[in-house]
Amino acid sequence: MTDIPTSGLVSPEVLAGALGSPGLVIIDIRAAAEGGRQAFEAGHIPGAIHSDYAADGWRAKVGNAPGMLPPLDHLAELAGRLGITPPSKVVIVPAGLTASDLAAATRVYWTLKLIGHGQQAILDGGFKGWQTSPGLPIETGPSKPTPASPYPVVVQQKLRSTADATLVASRGKLATLVDARSAGYFDGKEKAAEATRAGHIPGAVSRDYSAAFDPSTGRFRAAGDLGVLFGPVPKGPAISYCNTGHTASLNWFVMSELLEREEVSLYDGSMTDWTQDPERPVETGGA
Repeated sequence: MTDIPTSGLVSPEVLAGALGSPGLVIIDIRAAAEGGRQAFEAGHIPGAIHSDYAADGWRAKVGNAPGMLPPLDHLAELAGRLGITPPSKVVIVPAGLTASDLAAATRVYWTLKLIGHGQQAILDGGFKGWQTSPGLPIETGPSKPTPASPYPVVVQQKLRSTADATLVASRGKLATLVDARSAGYFDGKEKAAEATRAGHIPGAVSRDYSAAFDPSTGRFRAAGDLGVLFGPVPKGPAISYCNTGHTASLNWFVMSELLEREEVSLYDGSMTDWTQDPERPVETGGA
């Protein structure tokens, strides 16, 4: 049996060698936009279970901010229902079609790590990468999870930044704020519907998350390219944010898990949460 990595990425070939091994939990997270349950039942990796990224509540609306961390008891129940226990090796499978669906996988990965699970990897290239790899098996039919008890959550708080912590970091220059949105959002020319103001958090640097994704392969760009892309981000603590904590999770994953930077956190509330308080400052204009 081929060993599954306990963090970062796993290739289709390595996952294929581990199929059927004890403790392996493969979670296919295709939501309605990627065909959801119907697409899963039409074809998936053998032994995979389905968890709709949107419908299963991997993120929660709190106030007017739609992408917040859900209640911990919900996440404990969700992980247990999917059969995840502390010894499980989890592989998260996105559709492999867009940078945004890859960001769904990085958000699920971050969430599992935040609740204290130590062994998860993302299938590089997602289900599309599996389908296009020669000779790999595909199964059809419904999801058949083996439920477990609610997950024993041990929160890794250092992975998450709150609005207050982000404000302190911004004012005191205690961390580099990395904005994962496109230039139009960063500059303030457009904004998310739920945000009350356009622009970015003062002092932030712009790193459009989509630049880390290779649309020709559905995979992350090569490590060397990612190093060049994020090299200008100053050393030291970093806080990744976007509009709703979705695309920012991809930048968090690159910096923390692929480039192995220390002290990288995700502000899950991001701009939709930040702008709910008129006292929190917002800047417009280019980087």
